[in-house]
Amino acid sequence: MNESQLGQLGIIGNGSWGTALAKILTDNGNNIHWWVRNEEAIAYLNERQHNPHYLTSVRFLADTIHPTKDLNGMLERCDTVVFAVPSAYAQGVIEQVDKSVWQKKNIISAIKGILPDTKLLLNDFLTTRFDYPLEKYVSITGPCHAEEVAYERLSYLTFSSIDDSLAETVANAFSNTYINTTFNHDIWGAQYAAVLKNIYAIGAGIARALDYGDNFLSVYITNCYREMFHFLQSHFEKVHPSNEHPDFHTSAYLGDLLVTCYSLHSRNRTFGAMIGKGYTVKAAMLEMNMVAEGYYAARGMQSISKNYAIPIPIATYIYKMLWEDLNPSDGFLKLEKMMS
Repeated sequence: MNESQLGQLGIIGNGSWGTALAKILTDNGNNIHWWVRNEEAIAYLNERQHNPHYLTSVRFLADTIHPTKDLNGMLERCDTVVFAVPSAYAQGVIEQVDKSVWQKKNIISAIKGILPDTKLLLNDFLTTRFDYPLEKYVSITGPCHAEEVAYERLSYLTFSSIDDSLAETVANAFSNTYINTTFNHDIWGAQYAAVLKNIYAIGAGIARALDYGDNFLSVYITNCYREMFHFLQSHFEKVHPSNEHPDFHTSAYLGDLLVTCYSLHSRNRTFGAMIGKGYTVKAAMLEMNMVAEGYYAARGMQSISKNYAIPIPIATYIYKMLWEDLNPSDGFLKLEKMMS
């Protein structure tokens, strides 16, 4: 497959991540059809060529973006669609469209979460509910913050698909002077790593707010990676084994965990810091005006952990702090005893 076989490109979602991906694709010479829910944002993009709410420094050439609120109309014009809406809203978007439409599209998932109602990754939801052909699916993982893309600071993206040709084609479409890309066919592992790192980053933010220092945080993240590695290894062996074992010691797994736990750009870390300072979940979300994927992922991963009988004790304590009113100070006193 070559780049031209991706056909017309569309993006669903105009948050910071969707805007960053739009920048990359248009910088690489692509025109994009862009589904935007908000009429004001559409008018702003058409008139001033930048997003009024996210990554406002990013400017687009007028003829490279075609924002619209008409989802079905956009999909009629597109062959390849990038999903960049938060996982909490993805199912509602998908169910607006007949499954036969989705079945014809290459879908590139930039969602770093689990669909809350079904407790499924996007690819599993599509294949089980919409009979979607898995070989047309590609996931994007980092480490890559939208804010650094806006400033064209060198960033890294990994593309995962069971079709290596499609993964390579998509990786090439996103590659440029400030984006290095690689690809593999570890769909489940790469996405679960992205889900787990957001949960752990919330914990990192809570720890900072509770006045734990760098020494503890380094030990905390080391233990998080050990837990992540065990989950990914066990999942690979139990559920989706193949002849080629994924290398979990790479940037899509360990690197993304590190940057999400340490970076001030990390919304999950920021969300955790607010929880650690005493904000309620609702108050923290209102203050941020952005979705912290790790909040919903924390609950979804509890279901997945039980289904596969793979324990994730650190993520479980974070879940209890977010969903079961476990006091963060008490929770981290328990976590301290688990660290090694």
